[in-house]
Amino acid sequence: MKKLAITFALAATAMSISACSTLKGAAIGGAGGAGVAAATGGSVQRGASVGGTAGAVVGTVAD
Repeated sequence: MKKLAITFALAATAMSISACSTLKGAAIGGAGGAGVAAATGGSVQRGASVGGTAGAVVGTVAD
């Protein structure tokens, strides 16, 4: 759970800084992926990396 809290704190920091949609999407996706991985007992690091990549793609398309 400590990793999850750190991930959410990093995501909040990234969102508070003015950034492009790609970075915001990556932060949100990474936090979401880590949260899902932690809740299901999977690898938090893998969940964060997959979620971050997907979020960056969505942010790029939305931008």
